[in-house]
Amino acid sequence: MVPLMIVLAYLLGSISSAVLVCKLKGLPDPRYHGSNNPGATNVLRLGGKAAAVMVLLFDVLKGTIPVWTGYHLGIDPLSLAFIGIAACLGHIYPVFFGFKGGKGVATALGALAPISDWMGLLIIATWLVIVFITQYASLGAVLTSMLAPLYTYLIKPQYTLSVALLCLLIIWRHQDNLVRLWQGKEPKVSERIKRNRDGHP
Repeated sequence: MVPLMIVLAYLLGSISSAVLVCKLKGLPDPRYHGSNNPGATNVLRLGGKAAAVMVLLFDVLKGTIPVWTGYHLGIDPLSLAFIGIAACLGHIYPVFFGFKGGKGVATALGALAPISDWMGLLIIATWLVIVFITQYASLGAVLTSMLAPLYTYLIKPQYTLSVALLCLLIIWRHQDNLVRLWQGKEPKVSERIKRNRDGHP
């Protein structure tokens, strides 16, 4: 059962909602425009809030559906972690879209949500507060990933290792962003939106 769930999670994760939504709305391919990242943040820059919300919801569901299904099938916490990681790897390296995917943040959020309603709310609130204060979506993702295992330990400690493994994947995926943040070269969300509205790449 677990190997099948892992494969199905990867295949579901491989459906790039950012590319599909942009095609549907006649927007540029997010893999080759803006930040070249097919995720909700880049779609926000390229096409506005409505398109970004569509991408965000679908990307979250890509993580939630397989993990929620596994949870209710009684699959153990460590195996659930690998199912969640498979969904994220599908988003990051989608087999249907030339293995060029996004950062996996929304899909990871979806994978963590079935653990607890409080868990999902804490993660969303943490990310929103950090991005609101700093204007760096990548910094929000990294810091939230660092805090998520602590939240898990306080809410459902048996899932701490599982969440930590998933969060390590997200932090690793943001290594280029961390370098740019350290160098002071990471664009803020507001700056990127303004540049795209003014017609700049």
